[in-house]
Amino acid sequence: QVHLVESGGGLVQAGGSLRLSCAASGLTMDNYTVAWFRQAPGKEREFVAAGLRTGITLYADSVKGRFTISRDNAKNTVYLQMDSLTPEDTALYYCGTTRVATRSVATGRAFESWGQGTQVTVSS
Repeated sequence: QVHLVESGGGLVQAGGSLRLSCAASGLTMDNYTVAWFRQAPGKEREFVAAGLRTGITLYADSVKGRFTISRDNAKNTVYLQMDSLTPEDTALYYCGTTRVATRSVATGRAFESWGQGTQVTVSS
């Protein structure tokens, strides 16, 4: 059984940084595309970033240049480094895994497993 556990969220001031982690059990992350999505209260789920299993990384325009997705295969963990945070980044962040390795992963429809999420709150 696959489990994804996110951690690293918290309260940070605008301009600050956080690093989120998505740790997996029950699968080898290196064989999967892993993506981060977020959802703020009253808003639709939003794609944030993806590390395709081919090695390509994708970012939403809203986070490009500020967020970086990376992997540590030895720890079976994917990270999301978030810099220059703004209040608009406040949301529940969660990760998902899929075997799909195209830009279509940004729709969120192809994912097989999801974590429970970690809350990120950015104060102004």
